[in-house]
Amino acid sequence: MRTDTPQTIYRKDYAPPAYLVETVEMGFDLDPDLTRVATRLTLSRNPESDGKSVVLYGDGVQLVQLRMNGRELTRRGYALGNGVLEIFNAPEQVTLEIETAIHPALNTSLMGLYVSNGNFFTQCEAEGFRKITFFPDRPDVMAKYKVMLRADKKKYPVLLSNGNLIEQGDLGDGRHYALWEDPFKKPSYLFALVAGSLVCQEETCTLKSGREVLLQVWVEEGNLDKTQHAMDSLKHSIRWDEERYGLELDLDRFMIVAVGDFNMGAMENKGLNIFNTKYVLANPRIATDADYAGIESVVAHEYFHNWTGNRVTCRDWFQLSLKEGLTVFRDQEFSADMIGTDSGRAVKRIEDVRVLRQAQFPEDAGPMAHPVRPDSYVEINNFYTVTVYEKGAEVVRMYQTLLGRDGFRKGMDLYFERHDGHAVTCDDFRLAMADANGRDLSQFELWYSQAGTPRVKVETAYDAGQEAFEITLSQSCAPTPGQAEKKPFHIPVAVGLLDSQGLDMPLFLDGSGSAEAFTTAVLELTESSQTFRFKHVKEKPVPSVLRNFSAPVHLDIDYTEAELAFLMAHDSDAFNRWEAGQRLAMRRMLALVKTVREGGQADAGAAGPLHDAFRATLTDSRLDPAFQEFALTLPSETVLAEQLDVVDPHAIHAVRQAMRRSLAQALRGEWQIAYQANRTPGEYSPDAESAGKRGLKNLALAYLVELDDDAAHRLAQTQYDNANNMTDRIGALAALANSSAPGREQALARFYEDFEQEALVVDKWFSLQAMSRKTDVAAVRELMRHPAFTLKNPNRARSLIFSFCNGNPSQFHAADGSGYEFWAEQVIALNAINPQVAARLARTLDRWRKYEPALQQKMKAALQKVAATRSLSKDVLEVVTKSLA
Repeated sequence: MRTDTPQTIYRKDYAPPAYLVETVEMGFDLDPDLTRVATRLTLSRNPESDGKSVVLYGDGVQLVQLRMNGRELTRRGYALGNGVLEIFNAPEQVTLEIETAIHPALNTSLMGLYVSNGNFFTQCEAEGFRKITFFPDRPDVMAKYKVMLRADKKKYPVLLSNGNLIEQGDLGDGRHYALWEDPFKKPSYLFALVAGSLVCQEETCTLKSGREVLLQVWVEEGNLDKTQHAMDSLKHSIRWDEERYGLELDLDRFMIVAVGDFNMGAMENKGLNIFNTKYVLANPRIATDADYAGIESVVAHEYFHNWTGNRVTCRDWFQLSLKEGLTVFRDQEFSADMIGTDSGRAVKRIEDVRVLRQAQFPEDAGPMAHPVRPDSYVEINNFYTVTVYEKGAEVVRMYQTLLGRDGFRKGMDLYFERHDGHAVTCDDFRLAMADANGRDLSQFELWYSQAGTPRVKVETAYDAGQEAFEITLSQSCAPTPGQAEKKPFHIPVAVGLLDSQGLDMPLFLDGSGSAEAFTTAVLELTESSQTFRFKHVKEKPVPSVLRNFSAPVHLDIDYTEAELAFLMAHDSDAFNRWEAGQRLAMRRMLALVKTVREGGQADAGAAGPLHDAFRATLTDSRLDPAFQEFALTLPSETVLAEQLDVVDPHAIHAVRQAMRRSLAQALRGEWQIAYQANRTPGEYSPDAESAGKRGLKNLALAYLVELDDDAAHRLAQTQYDNANNMTDRIGALAALANSSAPGREQALARFYEDFEQEALVVDKWFSLQAMSRKTDVAAVRELMRHPAFTLKNPNRARSLIFSFCNGNPSQFHAADGSGYEFWAEQVIALNAINPQVAARLARTLDRWRKYEPALQQKMKAALQKVAATRSLSKDVLEVVTKSLA
């Protein structure tokens, strides 16, 4: 067991840096075995600090030489220990010259400077820069950078860094150089370099101001035919940010580089975005519709960071959501606008909320729960979470809901006017929104400081004589670690009222001061309980509450099944139409889970009450196929588990499968018609309409294959054999992988043979098998022995191990605990290679107390095994310690 205790960092202890860095000049002599880095820093004492020492951080770097103001410092002139280099009693103005030596080829953490497939890449967020040189690598230290790269010309013909290329040439000894300068101040986490054998697609783009810029997408040889979609997504992002927010690209060039070994999705380094290949490479042969949409979204996200994250950055890492939550909201809005239809926007909203409920709500209810702006951390990499990103985006969305789109834009404009070029806080953003709109948003701060998912209860009353309808909203929030008591949040609750024909009633909110009718009212819940009264309501309505999911809350409202069916059929708010269907299905499934846990059966008639509602949705030709797909997908096992006090994953799985079989049998004819009606013959296109049709068609196929008969097997096999795109091919293969079709194993083997040279497709192959309900722990262990598998590549580890542990609950939670033993082994193995990836896997068991007692004990034993491991990284230690606490 570890005896050392990693230091906890607290937000309340923030102090400005003693010295500010004005300029950074760096020279790299790149060699995979031993890279030498020469750094010259000019610093000046910070008048806002009373510190006297220059404090620099280093992690795993060898200090070769240290000079201050032209004189070499001996060990008597500084202190070095535990990754901190401190120079005492430094003068007001300091020039430091630092030489370090590092070993990129041995760097499996993929933080700092590392080698992937023979090329050099960097990842410096959050604290990777200290793996390159000693530096005060905190986000509130912003400086201008000039970077010289030198390397073997034959091995590394491409040399890239941030900003603009100033000079390049030969050195005469088989090496060459490139000098880059970034004209904008930035924190060190945005530093980047790339060196290697790469090729690029490049285009020029004329900005709204008339200025021309160069756009480049860099990839390894052989992948150039997979870059067009990323390039198009970049151009669309540039145009959208100009039109929506008046924000223009500020550099002469913008570069995207794809790398196969990467801990994250992508990184917004100023002017030189480094991407996981998963979010760059696409063509119809290797990429699904979801891949195309993911690339568009992530390219946009990283580009939008140029302003929301780079030009205005966060003062400290506790403010991480200042850039990430805001930028996720921006990329969500961009993706919705790219679809271009009301139904498309609704589908995008549903998609985002599903992620929130499946990942963030459980986090908010577990031992790792933390506010959008955390109060403390041990390892900052553990706080790149769905709370900071997705819940943070919901907090930003609430500003727009409260202020309107125009009011939100006014707030954004003021935010940039005040803070461009600075490192600021979440409070600065909130104040800009408030001041630009003349609103008091002080209570809204609680969304940043309080953890947990609020619960809003709805009660209604209709007075026919007074033609008045009252809605009483009350709020509460369960305790979370370190926060036993919660104050009332400021919650916008969007509401509509439907008449007996299913039409929106005109709304006249008592006390609103407006005589103008509207069909959706945003009620602002700021107290523990409030009652809102609507006038001139001619008949008893059916309320549509929390339209478009106007706040990230649990909604408790006692709808009858008839009312849910009515909303599912008629609500003008597409999100709430979907929500009504989910509630209807959830109610039935939870009742059946209770039956199974009491010894009953998950019989084939389980979905009987849902047949009519699902049939009506499936056969309604007026609906967007993409919406139909979402509406006809049952709540996931993860979402079902969240509704239960004690989770029995096997009962949940049995019930959901019974529901699927029942719906497959009862609607067989309708599924077959939908399958045929949504074919997309001809050349493949990832446009929203075609993708929606394929989504519904493949859902129909998945339901039909639940019947596991010869006709369904033939249908899946025929689709697989004839598919001209990866969406249809993978849809057919997934259906076969979950069936007992005689061609199942042959199809899986053939798929690998056809795509073994395409790493991203091999990831799909591993992932698909890992999540098949026919795959147990033994089968996963066997797949790990496949020659294509490696733990060292994060994508490959995620595709198999993460997919099994997080995406196959019935098999992972095997009664004998074998899944937990497997999990512990992999966390320990990954900890030695890549602590950041290991910590993410460690999160799988952080809610072990929610499960039935027999499973709890086995989970606890697995957590204890990891906690007792020697040399455990602070990344993993923080997760398992909090989980066991």
